[in-house]
Amino acid sequence: MNAAPHPTTPPARPGIGPLRVMGIVNATPDSFWPGSRYETAERAIAAGREMFRHGAWVVDVGGESTRPGAVPVPVEEELDRVVPVVAALAAHGRVSVDTRNPEVAEAAVAAGASIVNDVSGKLHALAAQLGVGYIGMHAHTVPVLRDAYPVYEDVCTEVASYLRTLATAARSEGVAEMWIDPGIGFGKTTEDNITLLRRLPELCALGVPVALGVSRKSFIGKVTGREVGDRLAGSLALIGPAWSAGVDLIRVHDVAETMDAIALLEAVWGDR
Repeated sequence: MNAAPHPTTPPARPGIGPLRVMGIVNATPDSFWPGSRYETAERAIAAGREMFRHGAWVVDVGGESTRPGAVPVPVEEELDRVVPVVAALAAHGRVSVDTRNPEVAEAAVAAGASIVNDVSGKLHALAAQLGVGYIGMHAHTVPVLRDAYPVYEDVCTEVASYLRTLATAARSEGVAEMWIDPGIGFGKTTEDNITLLRRLPELCALGVPVALGVSRKSFIGKVTGREVGDRLAGSLALIGPAWSAGVDLIRVHDVAETMDAIALLEAVWGDR
């Protein structure tokens, strides 16, 4: 009896390099998951160092929550939360700053950050001026309005159009290193999020590296019925589609577990 042929072609576009991991350090008491809140600089620094130890390519430091219904943080308070953590972690690996405020981005880069992770999509000119990498994201509003979802005729087409325009603007201003982020969960329904994940190959074909953040988000809870503390399995399940589609950078709370998932994907399918 002949065995079924073993699949030897990995389900991914060839020659796109490894899926890299961005660890999340929330230097804020207001993150949507209590397990990711580091209310002192010391705890945030320790968490970031542990993420580097587990294999994070970059650690993303933020001082303002963008969860649905979050209250904006005064710039001075955000600076106090972010800058000491960035300065300490920059001695251990690559650091990005998660902010929508130019003053915070500039101070964080001065402290050692080399990427601006911008949920507002408005800081590309500043990133070019500072000579650092830039992640530009699609969002309906920032912070996200609770239960306020726009109606998309075709969510993937509209998000792709926005990101293509954003990337063109950033490159014209001189940004040399850039990622685009579809903004899963930012003003999108569960169905919208799933559609974007299903159509990730279209976003990855735009010619700009894609960053993706799905870790423990509410749409996972709506699919699985799990509260945020129990959404690790759901988050890890989405590593496969991201890896297969050609996502370049995945932003996660659980670095060690994500690295394990990627290692198994590579063991089965080989390098992408």
